[in-house]
Amino acid sequence: MRTKLFLSTLIVALITLAFSIISVNYVFKQQFSDYLTQLNEATLEQLPTRLSELYQAKGLWDSTALAELSHSLPTGAVVTLTDPNGKLIATLNNPMGTMMHSQKGMGMGMNMSTSSTTQWKTKTLTVSGPLGTLATAEVRYPATAQILNPQDVQFQSAVFRSLLFAGGLALLFGILLSYFTSRQLVAPLKRLIKAADRIGHGYLSERVSVSSRDEVGQLAKAFNSMADNLDRQETLRKQFTADIAHELRTPLTSIKSYIEAFQDGVLLADQENLSSIHEEINRLVDLSSDLKDLNVAEIGGIQLNLKSVDLNHLIQKIIHGLYPLFREKNLALNWQPPNESLGILGDERLLTRLFYNIIHNAYRYSDPGGQIDLTLTQTLDSVEIKISNTGMGISEEDLPLIFERFYRGDKSRTRETGGTGIGLALVRQITQLHQGTIAVQSKIGCSTEFIIKLPKKLTVAEE
Repeated sequence: MRTKLFLSTLIVALITLAFSIISVNYVFKQQFSDYLTQLNEATLEQLPTRLSELYQAKGLWDSTALAELSHSLPTGAVVTLTDPNGKLIATLNNPMGTMMHSQKGMGMGMNMSTSSTTQWKTKTLTVSGPLGTLATAEVRYPATAQILNPQDVQFQSAVFRSLLFAGGLALLFGILLSYFTSRQLVAPLKRLIKAADRIGHGYLSERVSVSSRDEVGQLAKAFNSMADNLDRQETLRKQFTADIAHELRTPLTSIKSYIEAFQDGVLLADQENLSSIHEEINRLVDLSSDLKDLNVAEIGGIQLNLKSVDLNHLIQKIIHGLYPLFREKNLALNWQPPNESLGILGDERLLTRLFYNIIHNAYRYSDPGGQIDLTLTQTLDSVEIKISNTGMGISEEDLPLIFERFYRGDKSRTRETGGTGIGLALVRQITQLHQGTIAVQSKIGCSTEFIIKLPKKLTVAEE
């Protein structure tokens, strides 16, 4: 890529430089030719005065003086001088111009074509003296001045050489600038490629430095953000593997212990012991059911069974089922159900799962003797549910992660401080399936509040 960038920049510089030299050279020639043409016109305008002075100086037309005067005529101009009676006095032209024309014609073999393509202008000038008209000068000269004077040709060549020299310097500077620019642009991309390759080989801690705010810097920033997400996902994946092993091992170990005790005759297979085994089996069934529902929800495989659901009635039913737990923990429940029904379009089974998990979490993480507050309000298009509890709270670093599978701020994984860690991940998926939003606010050692907003109608789902 560096070579392509360098060559493309160099080609652009060469093309630009070539067009610049050609255009400047063309404009210079045109302007210089116009300057010489104006100079020739001025010289011809002074010709009557000079001829009159020459005649008055000697009182006659001196051929030597006329020959000297012809050297100052414009190149290519021919002056036919006649007296007032029409008699030819002399024909004047610049001998230098005639000689250069003939040399050019002999050298190039194009004298005739050059003469035929040259445009000519004519003018008649009157030479006056103290006693009246002395002569008439018929002037025929090129409409555009030709650069035949050696000094003019040398000056033009010097200007063209200067253009080539300046162009060469500009080209050298362009090559150096292209080299360093391409190197400067490609260097961070090479670092990105190297970092991406290392991440592809499992080094997820690899990052690139962000040294600019341009597109390359934004790319590096996006790459680092992607690497952070990959690193976090890898950490969560490892944690998920450890957590699922822990969640499976605990009930399986308990069941194994009971069965071994039955086999050794240590315990009797009575109703109480069998109930304990049944409870552990139910825990495994619930875990596998939660995992299945979560995976199906994440891949968009859940088909909502939509119908009108009264949230007021649904939440009251959940509270009634959990009320013995509230009373056991001496929790105060602040719940003022609205008088009217709050109907939304949704899946009743999934919505029950959603609010049961949230309210049960509020119970689990509340301190004994604490308080749980529930409010249910509605607008024209949506319903808002706020569920808050007093208790241990959630730290700021844990807040963005609580909806991840098996993530818990408490790393001890004890049953007293939490369940499997799937509940909130499932809550988020159910909320998103119903096109709603969920947010959480918390202060350590104070309170935690979940805010859920659900639309009353699911336009996309209905279609």
